[in-house]
Amino acid sequence: MYIKQRLYIIFLFTTIIGNCQEPTSTEPLFDGTTLEGWKTVKEENQIFWSVVDSVIIGGDGLRNIPENTYLHTLKSYQDFEFRCLFRLTGSHDLGLINSGIQYRSQVENEKIIGYQADIGKGYWGDIYDEHRRGKLKNGNLNTLKHLLNEDGWNSYIIRCKSNKHELYINGVKTCEYLEQDQDIPVRGVIGFQLHSGGNAKIEFKNITISPL
Repeated sequence: MYIKQRLYIIFLFTTIIGNCQEPTSTEPLFDGTTLEGWKTVKEENQIFWSVVDSVIIGGDGLRNIPENTYLHTLKSYQDFEFRCLFRLTGSHDLGLINSGIQYRSQVENEKIIGYQADIGKGYWGDIYDEHRRGKLKNGNLNTLKHLLNEDGWNSYIIRCKSNKHELYINGVKTCEYLEQDQDIPVRGVIGFQLHSGGNAKIEFKNITISPL
């Protein structure tokens, strides 16, 4: 039994290290002080987003969020590796506590349309297609459940190359998806979602992107 535990720990360590190697070219998406280069889909929802201590924050953990709100980059990206640290908190007794990272998304008529790397209980590591087709792939939590800190800081990696999508949380692959629909845009903005219905607070830091 002891040998099996040691082998499992070695497997996790090598998996995380292998999936967390720094790319050769990395661009910060956040200056650590302001939301320059970012904007909300709806201007009136700017009140839900702020920067404190080099962290982008959505919500405050106290007020219920009346509608889904999104903060997105002004620039668009196609083939890339996106990385960040994130923390989601809030009371599940008061409503849905959920967030996500939009990518290859388009903003049209005060909506953001596109892929989302899901965050939250019951949705960890899923790929969702926001305002288009719904859930595309469930996240595999067989390994992640041993490493996930549901109320603390975790890491997210999103890799997109051509029609292949890969999601990693804490260095563990949760999802791989191959897009077969050639009409779906392959370029779009990066964004953060704060889901409505609860008093969720989502935080992001160390936000970078690397071309692939």
